[in-house]
Amino acid sequence: MVRVIMGAKGTGKTKQIIELINYAAENEIGNVICIESGSKLKFDISNRVRLIDSSEFATNNFTFLKGFLSGLYASNYDITHIFLDSLCKIVPTDPASPEVEDFLHWLNTFAEGKRIKFTITISADASLATDGVKIYF
Repeated sequence: MVRVIMGAKGTGKTKQIIELINYAAENEIGNVICIESGSKLKFDISNRVRLIDSSEFATNNFTFLKGFLSGLYASNYDITHIFLDSLCKIVPTDPASPEVEDFLHWLNTFAEGKRIKFTITISADASLATDGVKIYF
């Protein structure tokens, strides 16, 4: 399952994802992971959550990110939820790019087979979302 939270800066995405991450940490049976560019959430989320700073890795394209996520799962089958905060900062790209839509479709297929939930934030006005992205709202 893939869920996208999209909105312009200042619309409350960070507050919402922090609440969702902490809820998952308390209620999920498996492991919860949060990937962000930087480490701004480290004091706001539960220490039960594995926080990964994507800037420490070469996440400059979606091919790498797919491999990175696949590797995370291959090393830990107990992952139940992965949060990607600011997808277009993790992989520098335009939110309206077809690559974003393609990645979300791949992620949804990946998630179904593994029973992992993905929650993703995209910092851009929701009106910029393509129809392929809107299906994950």
